[in-house]
Amino acid sequence: MSAPTEPKRYVRPYGDTTGDGMVQASFTLPVPPGPKAEGAALQLAAKMGLEPAMVVHSHGIGTEFTFFVVYGSAKHILDLDEVTVVEREYPLLSPTEVNTEVKKMLRRKLVVVGGCIGTDAHTVGIDAILNIKGFAGEKGLEYYRELRVVNLGAQVTVPELVKRARGEKADAVLVSQVVTQRDAHILNTQEMSAAFREAMGDRCPVLIAGGPRFDPLMAGELGVDRVFGRGTTPGEVASFLIHALKETKVA
Repeated sequence: MSAPTEPKRYVRPYGDTTGDGMVQASFTLPVPPGPKAEGAALQLAAKMGLEPAMVVHSHGIGTEFTFFVVYGSAKHILDLDEVTVVEREYPLLSPTEVNTEVKKMLRRKLVVVGGCIGTDAHTVGIDAILNIKGFAGEKGLEYYRELRVVNLGAQVTVPELVKRARGEKADAVLVSQVVTQRDAHILNTQEMSAAFREAMGDRCPVLIAGGPRFDPLMAGELGVDRVFGRGTTPGEVASFLIHALKETKVA
């Protein structure tokens, strides 16, 4: 078996041939369907750096809007050395392994309190992680024998969350935010983390924020221990809790 090749540092998108830069983009313009709309779409594609570009699909949406799919060559080159992401620094564990680690290190159940804070009424994210039905073929944290899960649901105020977490002696608090208008997800999470640190100081539980618009690089700015984005599975969260436990974050 040949050794894996080293990844290239400078890359362009791949379409028909390596490095041809070909990409596909879709968008809607508030322009009635017709030749002028297609011309506007091509001009936008050029301003996006796709040149030459072609309209491969257009469809009128009523009489005032047109949906487009354009295909063209991006001139931009990416330097992978400049790409910054949050790498997972802990192994993914099975539910059995998580239960074993909790039992060995705590000799009691790990308490997790979760909910959607502020006016956010979208529970799909927090339910995917906490509820036993889970997500992406994985069982939620309620399935883990050595975890005690308290799901507060939607529209939980920050004071209520802090009070409940203290009452339950939570080891970890998970908050989900889907509503992002005017950066509500950022402001609500910052308010939450500040309230926990003011109320509990060094005894603050592990704070985890999640939602489709969160950037995992924002954990420090938000004042939380971890940020999870779109597609996160219950197993990833459970494994992080074990990692935090081993890092003595959980007392």
